[in-house]
Amino acid sequence: MTTISIFGVGLIGGSLALCFKDKPDTRVIGHSNNPISVDNMLKRRIVDEATTSMQEAAEAADVIFLCVPVGALEEYLVRLKQFSLRKGCIITDVGSTKLSVVECAEKLGFEDAFFIGGHPMAGSERSGMEAASAHLFENAFYVLTPGTNTPPTEIDRLANLLAWTRAQIIRVDAREHDDIVGAISHLPHIIAVALVNQIRSYNESNELYKNLAAGGFRDITRIGSSDPSIWRDILVNNRTVLLKLLDDWDRQISTFRELLINEDGEGIQRQFETSRDFRRQLPDRRKGMLSPLYDIYADIPDHPGMIGQIATLLGKHRLNLSNLEIIESRLDVPGVLRLSFRDQETAERASALLSEQFSIHV
Repeated sequence: MTTISIFGVGLIGGSLALCFKDKPDTRVIGHSNNPISVDNMLKRRIVDEATTSMQEAAEAADVIFLCVPVGALEEYLVRLKQFSLRKGCIITDVGSTKLSVVECAEKLGFEDAFFIGGHPMAGSERSGMEAASAHLFENAFYVLTPGTNTPPTEIDRLANLLAWTRAQIIRVDAREHDDIVGAISHLPHIIAVALVNQIRSYNESNELYKNLAAGGFRDITRIGSSDPSIWRDILVNNRTVLLKLLDDWDRQISTFRELLINEDGEGIQRQFETSRDFRRQLPDRRKGMLSPLYDIYADIPDHPGMIGQIATLLGKHRLNLSNLEIIESRLDVPGVLRLSFRDQETAERASALLSEQFSIHV
């Protein structure tokens, strides 16, 4: 029997628990300092057992997952060091930054336990154990960042366990991880938040900015709605990498500024062509930090009950609709109704169905 203890049973921790509950000869223990959270994870059957005792959960475990905020990881490692962990216990985390926690674990020097950094690159707009799903990690990258002295057999043991998540397991140096994830995830979050706040400041004197913001603006700033406290910890922890990235970003913006000053239309076109060519090489269906949405735009007639008919038709054919938005501006979109789905196949089926049943242009 393998016992897995999960500290922080939210979106990520809860989803891991649901994955491992289906594994034979496996027991999942959830921990929270809050008795109400303990009751909730048991009522929702996310874990097999739950406790408010960190020591009890830690000392019973063969594998420990730290699914707490990045800012709390080192504190948890220090506390784990004080317990009598099982010989050969694997400790891992799910934080979005890796170098600091790996260095902390190596400095503490667990005698009979092994720390292996981990980062499942999957997520959702929703948070908390209510959003947990056994399918969250399917086809996502799950990065492992072992320390320099971690035995390969222990890395393999954790990788074999994580195979139950159906994620693609890769091994990366912790410093390299922070450089790459800083560029492809942390920096875009900063840019999205800064852009939204810039438009918010304009909107204070003219509400048309907010009212007309649709289509492309909403798409590129979607990640600006992420959990503030989580991202506070991530950005502060990875600040050295991000300061360099922001310098590089300033140079990119300065390039566009110079092109505009010089009215260099050809230079602007080259920038867009270079961007387009590289973006076309990016994988479409790979899960990322936020689950992708596949949108279709329906040009519907303004008839009473039309939206209800569309929703009913999709439900009748068991096509799960993730979001529906009535669009007032056609600036960036080809229709007045945006329908969002979790996968491309469902979006394509919905598009064909709407065209067939209602002769709606999609």
